[in-house]
Amino acid sequence: MNSSRLSVETLIDRKVYSVSGDVQSTFGSVSDILTAIPSVDVDPDGVVSLRGDSNVLILIDGKPSTQLSGSAAGDNLQSISAKNIERIEVITTPPAQFKADGAAGIINIVTRKEHPQGLAGSVQASMGTGGRAVAGANASYGAGPLTLSAAMGYRYDYRVRRIASEVRGIDPTSLQLLDSNSILNERIHRQVPSGELKSEYAWDEKRTLSGSFNWSERGGLRTYAQDNSSSTATGAPAASNQRLSYGHDPEYDYDERLGFSQKLGRTGAKLDLSLHRSTSHQREDYAYTNVSILPPAAPSFSGLALLEDRATTDVAADCALPISETRRVQLGYALQDDDFRYGNIGTNRDPVTGMVTIDPNITHDFQFRQWINAAYASFQEGVGPWNLLGGVRAEQTRTDAQQLTSALSNAGSYLRLYPSLHLERTLSNEATISLGASRRVSRPDPSNLDPYVDHEYAPNLRAGNANLRPQYTQAYEMGYGLEQRGRSYQFTGYLRRNRDSVTDVTQYLGNGLSLTTKTNLPRNDAAGVELSANGHLGSALTYGVSANFFHSQIDASALGVAGLQSTNGVNAKAKLDFHPTEDDSVQLIFSRTDKRLTPQGYVRAINIVNAGYKFKMRAGLTATLTISDLFNGQRYERRESTPTFTGDYQRTVRGRVLYLGFTYAFGSTKKGKDEKLEYDTSE
Repeated sequence: MNSSRLSVETLIDRKVYSVSGDVQSTFGSVSDILTAIPSVDVDPDGVVSLRGDSNVLILIDGKPSTQLSGSAAGDNLQSISAKNIERIEVITTPPAQFKADGAAGIINIVTRKEHPQGLAGSVQASMGTGGRAVAGANASYGAGPLTLSAAMGYRYDYRVRRIASEVRGIDPTSLQLLDSNSILNERIHRQVPSGELKSEYAWDEKRTLSGSFNWSERGGLRTYAQDNSSSTATGAPAASNQRLSYGHDPEYDYDERLGFSQKLGRTGAKLDLSLHRSTSHQREDYAYTNVSILPPAAPSFSGLALLEDRATTDVAADCALPISETRRVQLGYALQDDDFRYGNIGTNRDPVTGMVTIDPNITHDFQFRQWINAAYASFQEGVGPWNLLGGVRAEQTRTDAQQLTSALSNAGSYLRLYPSLHLERTLSNEATISLGASRRVSRPDPSNLDPYVDHEYAPNLRAGNANLRPQYTQAYEMGYGLEQRGRSYQFTGYLRRNRDSVTDVTQYLGNGLSLTTKTNLPRNDAAGVELSANGHLGSALTYGVSANFFHSQIDASALGVAGLQSTNGVNAKAKLDFHPTEDDSVQLIFSRTDKRLTPQGYVRAINIVNAGYKFKMRAGLTATLTISDLFNGQRYERRESTPTFTGDYQRTVRGRVLYLGFTYAFGSTKKGKDEKLEYDTSE
């Protein structure tokens, strides 16, 4: 690789990772890209964590997306194509202009915006193992002040998932010690068509109007076969049954944006106005056949229909006011309206008459509304080798939760301040030291406030908690960075103190049934040291390695667990890019997420390996071969041990996927006048 440009850049308030040249970005998903980013971990279900904390706010171009929140967030992350991603911004101590949500920090996914003048575009197509397929086309046209772009895509994914659990405890009815086992084998078919339209018009050198519309669908056939059994301490069978499921789970997602930018009189002064709305509509419909083997009984038939609607509307105004060449003030206001509706209808079908009746025990309706008024001010100044960025954000939050089925409601209102501070000092042309601190909040996801019991994956039942409190986090970090001779090194020490963090707690109900609910954990602290290195080895090989040596401690005494619990571990990543010629690129990525604590036990380590090869066949035509999860490491294992029961829970996704595809690019290569990489600091 002839370029000496590194794929990571460290700014005063964030780290920026360029991923547009990543081999996995051609046909992979957003999940595949995030797996390779230092500090970021993704579990087999697509749940993202930052330095071991899953309370992460994921933004797309600085705005929240309903696709990446709620019960389907992980599935969507594994389904959204990564081909239009330009860079990933990891912000562990976010400044005041960002929302205060996300106690662990923010991951901002920045999509490509710059397009060459004239007509240009590309088409892509690939086939993967298991009948998987990815296809897409995009085009852009730039002429003077007007830029238009459009993209369409289609993704077919197929996943095989196995969920196994074993629970050992005293059955409250028979008072016998029972060993209960459940094995569920699930097949999930995903069809994901998508479309995007973007436009930008510059009236003159000072005013710009932009707009975009994104649409996608996700869903398909979903089936599983589940076997449940229980036995006594002597090994005698106590119960045995089977459940067969057949259904579909369509989801429809929309994202609309309008923006207006006005350059003010002073150089660098700018006013940005934005209007954004993101909506998701999820529908699931399943039919079940229930067979009781012990005690023997005739088969029964039931059904479950679920709906989940999410909508987020936000308006924002941001004003940047440079006072001098080294001094800058930024002010802003934002109003966000979140609307959530969740419910399900359970039914039973008579095997003789076919008559369907509603089951009131698993039928309910829940609604949640949240309004956040926010204002912020930040100040940035450079004095000699020092650079300071400080600010404060005020957020007034109002919530209204209603369990409509039970006629219960719970409303609240609170005002909080969220200060942040970043300090950077240049030691030399190659070395800097930095300090960051911020206060953050993680508001409970609306689905976690619904106390109704979810029976979709019985006997592993789940329920929310209407009394959940927001989690508040105070984060500190100190770093040292060195860049020299095409290499960069980063050393960062961090401390994160959490109050009222939300966690899972499982209780044994007997007869093989367990119920997992959400609750607040009084104390949960984490500290560690992150080390990373990026650079070139000769002209053909680039590398990126990182490690997070962490110590975590939780106090679950209020939950019935005696004393403090703590653990030490290391999360590690390594990425190698080999360019034997100008037209060939070979990539290998390794990621390890170490064992972590839970209030009742621990979650085992996860190891993932991805590989890819890209080569240019001729002008405009490129072939790409990728393998995701080479060694089928997508395995989530949780161990629980309490005075009343012990449990082992495992979710395994057959993750190894091979793709072979081709990309053909056409059109103008003439760049626009602003074709350069810029990092926005506004929301």
